[in-house]
Amino acid sequence: MSRQRKEKIILGLDPGTNVTGYGIICIRGTAIELLQFGVIQLGKSGGHELKLKKIFERVLGLIDEYHPDEVALEAPFYGKNVQSMLKLGRAQGVAMSAALFRQIPIVEYAPKKVKQAVTGNGNASKEQVAKMLMSFFALREAPKLFDATDALAVAVCHHFQHGKVRSKKTGWDAFLKINPHRVKSG
Repeated sequence: MSRQRKEKIILGLDPGTNVTGYGIICIRGTAIELLQFGVIQLGKSGGHELKLKKIFERVLGLIDEYHPDEVALEAPFYGKNVQSMLKLGRAQGVAMSAALFRQIPIVEYAPKKVKQAVTGNGNASKEQVAKMLMSFFALREAPKLFDATDALAVAVCHHFQHGKVRSKKTGWDAFLKINPHRVKSG
């Protein structure tokens, strides 16, 4: 797939344990085009490990279909339920792994930063974010689940941040080189 030099595709992800949202945009010069957005339903996928497998496979499928240049994820917010946070962190890690598997740079954004970038208000509701994106992309119908618009908002936020990627190093080798303390010897 050949692209013009000024074109960039961004995959935004909102990882979740029951629903994972995704949004894919294409930047051509100053124009932002919505390519696709939706959700990966995980509710009936069996145990937690099977849900993680499905997230990996579906995110990898989106990557292979749309060939994004960068992946932006919504970082999990800190809750009081440790088990929920652990599961959410695993879902995010699997989504990150799919991008790293294809050597695609990843960036995380806090939910408040995403809301601020899209609506101008870091405390905006999911409904306000969805409404702003519907207006921005001239969408006629709101999605049934806000996970889709949340993921689309992450992609848009990343673009508005000028696509700054913290590290140009990608892949498992680069991750291990940057994080040697995460690997046990022996």
